[in-house]
Amino acid sequence: MTTGPLHDLGLTEKRTRLDAPSAGGCCGGAGGCACSQAAPAPRRRADSVTGAPAASVSVGPVTSVLGITGMTCGHCIASVMNELETIQGVESVDVLLNNGGVSRVTVTSATILDPDAVSAAVDEAGYELVDAE
Repeated sequence: MTTGPLHDLGLTEKRTRLDAPSAGGCCGGAGGCACSQAAPAPRRRADSVTGAPAASVSVGPVTSVLGITGMTCGHCIASVMNELETIQGVESVDVLLNNGGVSRVTVTSATILDPDAVSAAVDEAGYELVDAE
């Protein structure tokens, strides 16, 4: 089995809610990343516009693949993961960094995620949500 250069550099990260937060890495580009600081702690946020906890119906594990631009390092990965993990129902987040391109983020959740909550989380982390293709 051959591995790609991203795997060789250790720029793929997967974390479930039971894992500890990542401490980040070095910055290879713009974006105001402060890699010398630990990633911010996750904040709990309601999934609805009103601020009330969103009602959810269990439908089993749901996998969502997101495209996110602007990520360049481990700190970027940790910031996105921390924000996505604040969404109710998120069980795990897997990030494949594509420095200078569209990074692929796979989110596994107990229910279908609210697109507005996903967009708000990515925006809060400081990055842009785009098509994953």
